[in-house]
Amino acid sequence: MYTLLRALADSWALVALFLIFLGIIAWAFRPGSQKLHEEIANTPFRNDELED
Repeated sequence: MYTLLRALADSWALVALFLIFLGIIAWAFRPGSQKLHEEIANTPFRNDELED
């Protein structure tokens, strides 16, 4: 039983984690998400006042 679980953890768990990683990357770079990322990146500057 230990050998079977070890084999599953070594192979299929690695494949599953890699697929999850690829899914997260694809979700972050999906079309249409650029506006959201720009808004989040500019959050610290939202309340700044322009000084002349």
